[in-house]
Amino acid sequence: MEGDGKEWRYSRSGWQSTFLPVTSCSFKEALADSKMINWERDSSSRVVSLPIVDSLRTLPSTLPLSFPSSISDELIKFHTNPPLFFIAQFLWYLMRSNGDVQKHLDEEKEKIPFNQGPIVGVQVRRTDKVGTEAAFHSIDEYMEWAEIYFKIEERRKGKEVKRRVFIATDDPSVFKEAKEKFPSFEIFGDEGNARTAQLDSRYTDSSLVGVITDIQLLSHCSFLVCTFSSQVCRMGYELSQVRRNGRGDEFHSLDDIYYFGGQLPHEQVAIEIHEAENEKEMDLEVGDVIGIAGNHWDGFSKGINRRTGRVGLYPSYKVQEKWRVVDFPSLVPLYQ
Repeated sequence: MEGDGKEWRYSRSGWQSTFLPVTSCSFKEALADSKMINWERDSSSRVVSLPIVDSLRTLPSTLPLSFPSSISDELIKFHTNPPLFFIAQFLWYLMRSNGDVQKHLDEEKEKIPFNQGPIVGVQVRRTDKVGTEAAFHSIDEYMEWAEIYFKIEERRKGKEVKRRVFIATDDPSVFKEAKEKFPSFEIFGDEGNARTAQLDSRYTDSSLVGVITDIQLLSHCSFLVCTFSSQVCRMGYELSQVRRNGRGDEFHSLDDIYYFGGQLPHEQVAIEIHEAENEKEMDLEVGDVIGIAGNHWDGFSKGINRRTGRVGLYPSYKVQEKWRVVDFPSLVPLYQ
């Protein structure tokens, strides 16, 4: 990590103000007598600089949503979303909290009865991206899906299940609105974290600890209702995969499907024929590769048929994932 993480836009105190060091090697020692080369100029150099993923012009095959061929069989058997689980391991390592932050996280976790039954994590994003990257969603939309989850749990268990939700948000008014509209739900969450997430205080140490706390507590929840356009939501979802294996389907997003910023194209393969019933839909033949643009959450997804070039809607159940399984040379020796 350049500068050993001492300069970090989220905290003047640097990376180690909240997280453990990424490595025991110092930047100076790692560089030694070598010259740091831009990765795109020479990826084989001993020391390379990695730009922000969105700035890459040459995209390596190992970018998400790829996962290693050396462990692909195990990952596909083990998890409903192998690339998600693979990504989660890196995030888990990077977000290892230092002593002070871990103590705070433990104290905040104790305030929520995770051991008394299922809790739905609700992440409501309201400030910086609404109207640009994301649409506004009312608290009613989130709570509707929380209620659906609890009804399914009651059918599974054959008994009444207490309605508990943990809310993470950047809008403090969400807590009052949720409690007034849904008195049968037990609402947990920290309005203080919501206040520090406001735009005028977002790049403060208290805001940083607040968002870390929200992400970690969301990862403890049994089910997530949120918008995957939010990185907070996606990070909570990713970390939850490590806490409880095989949790790839335990969410409902009100907008995007899961993605990793800067990823390679997300593709699916048709497993059934589909004949378009209107001008908005597209035909599918078995084996067609579709670049998915999004799930409309109404039984249809939207994408482009690589064979025909047609953009349109298609039934979500008539496709399956086209996993990106590639060689990760640095991992091969570990699994030979």
